[in-house]
Amino acid sequence: MNVIMQKDVVKVGREGEVVLVSDGYARNYLIPRGLAVSASGGALKILEARHATEERKSEALLAQAQKDQATLEGKTLKILGKAGAGDRLYGSITSGDIAEALKKDLGVSVDKRRVLLLDVIRALGTFHVDVKLHKDITVPVTVAVEKA
Repeated sequence: MNVIMQKDVVKVGREGEVVLVSDGYARNYLIPRGLAVSASGGALKILEARHATEERKSEALLAQAQKDQATLEGKTLKILGKAGAGDRLYGSITSGDIAEALKKDLGVSVDKRRVLLLDVIRALGTFHVDVKLHKDITVPVTVAVEKA
């Protein structure tokens, strides 16, 4: 019996795939638990529509990421921090601070989890930080930490 997987099932299939399983396994386990639905005409049309919608969203996200990449490339982001003797910051500059500065200064909205900062910045100077805009697009940004 062909079924459309509604959730990932180990060694059977991933969500959205059409897989061939035995009739008993489908009727007694997958379908009653909501893990799959029968691959009939209406369900296949819904699956195709969902794939088309996801593809359009993916293309829109990629286009926005490419636009943001053009905005960020070669830019230096200036962040002010309170520093003591020896150019050590009293606090630290985190990925959240960098994401906030990107939105405020350059107008690019990025989630703080997308700022690939290996360790927090605790000193004055310039640092190179990667920003992941899309699964295929990562942009290097220079962060200049200056004394406030």
